Amino acid sequence: MSKLFIAGMTGVLSACSPLQIINRLTPTNTYKVTQGIRYQHQARGHLDVYEPVARDGYPEPAGGYPVVLFIYGGAWDSGNRQEYKFVGEALAARGLVVVIPNYCIYPQVRYPAFLKDNARAVAWTYQHIAAFGGNIRDFYIMGHSAGAYNAAMLVMDPRWLQAVGLKPDIFSGWIGLAGPYNFYPITYKPVRPIFFYPDYPPNSMPIDFANNADIPRTFLGAAVHDNLVNPKVNTEVLAAMLKKAGVSVELKMYRGVNHETLIGAFAKPLRWMAPVLDDVVAFIKEGHDQRIHP
Repeated sequence: MSKLFIAGMTGVLSACSPLQIINRLTPTNTYKVTQGIRYQHQARGHLDVYEPVARDGYPEPAGGYPVVLFIYGGAWDSGNRQEYKFVGEALAARGLVVVIPNYCIYPQVRYPAFLKDNARAVAWTYQHIAAFGGNIRDFYIMGHSAGAYNAAMLVMDPRWLQAVGLKPDIFSGWIGLAGPYNFYPITYKPVRPIFFYPDYPPNSMPIDFANNADIPRTFLGAAVHDNLVNPKVNTEVLAAMLKKAGVSVELKMYRGVNHETLIGAFAKPLRWMAPVLDDVVAFIKEGHDQRIHP
């Protein structure tokens, strides 16, 4: 039965349609959400904010809750913030304020437009999240798959946040899950036009910036067996380079999940598959404790 359940849920997670089954099974009493906030004047310029419901074990801290901006994946040509209610719930239920933005995708745009959108979402969060109970001094950016690439670029390459008047040091840390950080030459044909194959833009890979010791604390997670994004070439190589540069890196390689179910394991019905949610929350809590008790 467990194998049938995994197979069925993997199919749901791999589908192009919204993750309706997982979201229908997601609790609704552990958070409150404000949907459709406009952070820029474009068709996909909206975001959702998930706030914890203060209760035993997760009272509101005096300075506000830690903040996580989550960037979903979808090969830069698909995805919608509303599909990731289960991620917002999972983190809000653990005492975090969560921001999930939409951003422009192919074929309407190509690199680097989605990075500019994500930078604007970061700027909105930095300016407004205190009104939702968030503490911007505990600010993390997290991404899965293509979203992990976006998060990595915003943390490692200062061009994108500089354009909105910020620097990467606003982040207390970042979390990359199953991210493509080192994928030139591109073998996955649908992605090729997004990065102008074969004339790749210079300095467009996170790996290009991995020798910077000023990169914030880093959590990198991936499935041991990932048929979409090679974990050795991407996650493990980036982790090694960051450690060599002196960056604090936590690397977790998960068995029992694949590229899609790695993020799916945030959903309550699938958390038994891998402890990725527990590990991410522990990473954030450790950063919070270091800030309070340096």
